[in-house]
Amino acid sequence: MDIVLEVCDTFFLDKVYAKVLPRAGPLAAKLSKFQTSNGFLQGGNGMNSTNTLDNGIYKSVSLSVPLPLQYIWNMIDNFQDKDEIYGLVPKFLNFTEYTDESILSRSNIFRVSLSTFLLTALFGWILYFAVASISYLTVFDKNIFNHPRYLKNQMSLEIHRATTAIPTMVLLTLPFFLLELRGFSRLYFDVASNGGWKAIIYQFPMFILFTDCGIYFIHRWLHWPSVYKKLHKPHHKWIVCTPFASHAFHPVDGWAQSLPYHLFPLFFKLHKVSYLFLFTFVNFWTVMIHDGQYLSNDPFVNGTACHTVHHLYFNYNYGQFTTLWDRLGSSYRRPDDSLFARNTQKQEEAKIWKEQTRQMEEIRGKLEGKTDDRVYGK
Repeated sequence: MDIVLEVCDTFFLDKVYAKVLPRAGPLAAKLSKFQTSNGFLQGGNGMNSTNTLDNGIYKSVSLSVPLPLQYIWNMIDNFQDKDEIYGLVPKFLNFTEYTDESILSRSNIFRVSLSTFLLTALFGWILYFAVASISYLTVFDKNIFNHPRYLKNQMSLEIHRATTAIPTMVLLTLPFFLLELRGFSRLYFDVASNGGWKAIIYQFPMFILFTDCGIYFIHRWLHWPSVYKKLHKPHHKWIVCTPFASHAFHPVDGWAQSLPYHLFPLFFKLHKVSYLFLFTFVNFWTVMIHDGQYLSNDPFVNGTACHTVHHLYFNYNYGQFTTLWDRLGSSYRRPDDSLFARNTQKQEEAKIWKEQTRQMEEIRGKLEGKTDDRVYGK
């Protein structure tokens, strides 16, 4: 994330903050006066920091705190890599003429939080609409609109749910981004001193295996009846999906399933460019498993067909990338061969859909009860 933030700061955010919150502006004078009248601030560095004015720029300082809290903070501080605190020194691009012209320095926690939130939410929207639209226009089988369990105005409902959920999911995820930007992750940029290219190659399967395991157990927890009704049911509103269902979650549900992606770089070394690539790949994959394009019935890859089974029959195929944990947890269900049939006659297709609906209603009734609040198109 520091790569993205530094590029954006260099090319436009430094200037924006300098114009909106200038170092010599009236707000700076008021804050300076407030600091003078409140003598609890002391100079220093570290985790236990707030912000104060230094030559017109709001920077980090230390607070006087009770000893027990200071002890805990010092323990946490040992895990911080001070060289990886974002904004103190340029890593990839030089500072600009506007860098020191705002009351909020690049390293200011409020500025970092605001910039990260806005950029991630914007990128999330762009990626969602771009990938889902490409999938819809190129590979999505629009015949699914005739399925008896396709909802009335479903695609509009999916888009509304996703676009309103993304900002909240980003806000809930923000603490993990801040940990990374404050030097508490194991993200790195220097290849040579961190195991070379061989280490980078190993990171990809490690990431897939770690996150696949984590998401399996989180996803299975989300299907506990009490949790399902409160958090996960909104995503299972879509019995048959379009690509726009990919991010159509309850925000807490989407955030919970993203946790393994953010925990991985806190525990394991990961190259910063690999991190950005994997972050993007995960969003691509999430769209792909909802697009109804059944390319392969691979027994090990939890692809589109496996995830279609999950939406149709609820209690199967919880994994994200592989079928490993579903097989170990006895929740794997092989996709029906009918999903892969090409040029199926309408009469045969109607028969297949009728059987899918019968099985789906039986399982749905046990999980959700007799009442179904969905409004179907057919």
